[in-house]
Amino acid sequence: MKRLAIKVDVDTLAGPDNSGQAIWRLFTRKGFLPKMLRTRAPRLYGLKTLTYGTLLPAPLIVVSEPGLLRQVGAAGHELGIHGYDHVHWQDHLARLPQEAVQVEILRAQKIFTKVMGYGATAFAAPGWQCTAASLAALMTENFSYVSNTRGYGPYFPRFGRRLFPILEIPTTLPTMDELLGLNGRTARDFNQEIYSRLLPGQVEVLTVHAEVEGRVYREDFARLLDQLQTDGIEFRRLGDWAQELLAAPQAVPTAPVQEGTLPGRAGTVACQGPSESQI
Repeated sequence: MKRLAIKVDVDTLAGPDNSGQAIWRLFTRKGFLPKMLRTRAPRLYGLKTLTYGTLLPAPLIVVSEPGLLRQVGAAGHELGIHGYDHVHWQDHLARLPQEAVQVEILRAQKIFTKVMGYGATAFAAPGWQCTAASLAALMTENFSYVSNTRGYGPYFPRFGRRLFPILEIPTTLPTMDELLGLNGRTARDFNQEIYSRLLPGQVEVLTVHAEVEGRVYREDFARLLDQLQTDGIEFRRLGDWAQELLAAPQAVPTAPVQEGTLPGRAGTVACQGPSESQI
């Protein structure tokens, strides 16, 4: 059986949407400008979104339209936290102490709890940025699992000699915005690559972005979903998978978290290193 878990990251219109401040990455992050040109970023995100936090004030959409979040949950989808200020986390996490990271997490959790009536039990790091300080902060909130890194399978993360007993379920597949335009690839090429990476007996994790697959490329993404359903691919919720894994934690390996680069993505991300002994 081929299995797929789809994680939808909402990078804008959540928390204070400071998307426009990402313009500074032109000067600080190698490969950012080519990626913006290759993916035609203004078309993906819209010019209005690209000015939030600079020319326009950063909106708090979740607070102003809480019904949208409740509607997604009522449809049976799992909900988690993807940070508070996406741009701030992605661009400054490496320099933030645990206390500052915890403030970001608590702000997001407070909004989530106010809207949903319960606290989130899962967290996914903006931009796949993860540090020992951020994991230490996440540990204090009793999340059942996190999805902060890129990798190849579930593990317990280690930074240096410090092992964190919090389950990490990494994204295992490339994202559409990474492959679009790379060596001339189209959305159809992306769909074919994702389909070809699904192997029997494995659960792959695909991250999609509401601003990409949910806007300009929604019809292409719908075609991928139709193909997967037609061919009997089993869809998994990360929370359900996490419960199964945590029922036998001794079978889950440990692995170091390392800084790495990915084709089509600017800058570095937190990546799963080689598997080690089990916890």
